[in-house]
Formats: sequence, C-alpha cells, structure tokens
Amino acid sequence: MIPRRARAGFTLIELVVAITIVAIAATTLLGAIAAVSSRSADAMLQQQAIAVAQAYLDEIEQRWVVDPNGTAPNTGRASWDLVDEYNGLSDIGAHDQFGNPIPGLSAYNVSVAVSSSSALAPIASSNVRRIDVTVTVSTSPGVSVKLSGYRTNY
Repeated sequence: MIPRRARAGFTLIELVVAITIVAIAATTLLGAIAAVSSRSADAMLQQQAIAVAQAYLDEIEQRWVVDPNGTAPNTGRASWDLVDEYNGLSDIGAHDQFGNPIPGLSAYNVSVAVSSSSALAPIASSNVRRIDVTVTVSTSPGVSVKLSGYRTNY
C-alpha cells in the first residue's frame, strides 16, 4: 500500500488545466484594465472641451444682436461687436479674443454657427440669435462638445 503522504499532490493534467484557467482569467482581467486605462483621459478632455466652448459662448453672448452705434471696421475678432460676426468662426486650436493661441489648447478646434431663431416665441426671430459652439479634440476623435445659447435684442 502507498502511504498517504505519497498520494498527496496534483497530477500533470490537473496542473495544465489550472494553469490554463489562470492564464485565461489573467488575460481577460488585463484586457479590461487596458480598455479602461486607455479611456481614462477622455473625461478630462471632455471637461476641458466644455470649458473652452463655454468661454467662447460667454464671449459671444456679450455682443449685440443689433449694433446701436453703426458698423465698426472689421479688424478681427477683438473688434467684433455683433453676434452675427462670429458666424462661421473656425479656430484650429483655441484662441483668445485677440487671436492669440492659448498654450496647451492647440488640440481643441472650435467652430461657431449663429442663426436667427424663432424658439423664443414672444420675441420676433429677427431679434433672436441661436449660437452653437462646437469643440472637437483632434487628438481624441471621439471627444466632441456642442453648446448652444440664445442672445436677444432687448
């Protein structure tokens, strides 16, 4: 009879099956961790894109719908005083109102669309502008933010 001590242990087949199961579990776990870590920066990029879009929207919403002083010469974004002048603005990389690129924000591309709107029913559409600011991140194609706002002639 074989002593009990000699019978303790694993067979070669049991070891191969155990190693295979552990390898499959480790591969699955590491794959999930890799997917999560590759997208961990997307939330930060999205928040930064929202901040850039909000800054542009705030700047535009401070302008007039109808110019009370007549038309000023168009010498660039710093001289714009009408909401409509921002229509079609396209910045490759975020810029301040004087046209200077903002350090660290060169991957954030901004486009602006301004249109008359009848969304605010009691106000005539000629006195309402809808402003759409879209910010995309060139380094992360899945990150895009669109903010909209309204400006009225009051």
